[in-house]
Amino acid sequence: MTDIASLIARHGYGLVFGIVLAESIGLPVPAALALVAAGAAAGSHVLRTPIVLAAAMAGTVLGDVLLFFIGRYSGWGFLGFLCRLSVSPETCILRSAESFYKRGKLTLVFAKFVPGINTMAPPLAGSMRMRFAQFLQFDLMGALLYTSTYIGLGYLGRDFLRAITQGVETAGHAVGEVLLVAAVIYIAYRLWLFQKFRLDRVVPRVQVQELIEKLRSEEGDKIIVADVRSHGYYDADAARIKGSIRIEPNNLEEELKGFPREKDVYLYCT
Repeated sequence: MTDIASLIARHGYGLVFGIVLAESIGLPVPAALALVAAGAAAGSHVLRTPIVLAAAMAGTVLGDVLLFFIGRYSGWGFLGFLCRLSVSPETCILRSAESFYKRGKLTLVFAKFVPGINTMAPPLAGSMRMRFAQFLQFDLMGALLYTSTYIGLGYLGRDFLRAITQGVETAGHAVGEVLLVAAVIYIAYRLWLFQKFRLDRVVPRVQVQELIEKLRSEEGDKIIVADVRSHGYYDADAARIKGSIRIEPNNLEEELKGFPREKDVYLYCT
């Protein structure tokens, strides 16, 4: 916190813009912490509050717009790339799509506060063909809520933050060593989670040709093929695997209860 505050005091608005932009495009940077530090600097009259807010919102919206258009033109490809970075890739897109399904466009307003959905929401909106003007309207509301919340916290709690940073400086190297050990433990924990929830270990897969051969064999009548494309991707007139049925992925557990237990179920999506 001390280092971030001193950097923001020296480099000001450009650093706030850069950090928030980096987080918006998915880089692991502490944007919320930077906004709190910027709010404290504004409260101490080192920076001007309106310009801090404008810089933070510009970085947020620019990153979101970039991901929106990448999602629009790359579809599942980019979303899949983002989810490969997740500790639980098999639920990554579905969780974000479920949020859109339940709350609609309002997801964009609070997405920045929800880890996982914050980076996925803009490209998901783009891939779902949301109108850009509509996306921009809700994204601006979300950016304003997100940036003003953390800047406001820093502005109002500047004296408390100053006391904390002074205590950290007094503690010296001991605090640094503790933080270093904590960082190493956290990274090791994230790597363990990633290894534990690797997609190919959690979700059994079958090659297309293998499934075709099974459908053509005597086992064909014992197989159910289900289309589970997420809300926003499914079009009733779209091409579908012959003989497959459509089920709603956000209600998957209930849908599967009605399937005959003696049949094998194969799910597919785009």
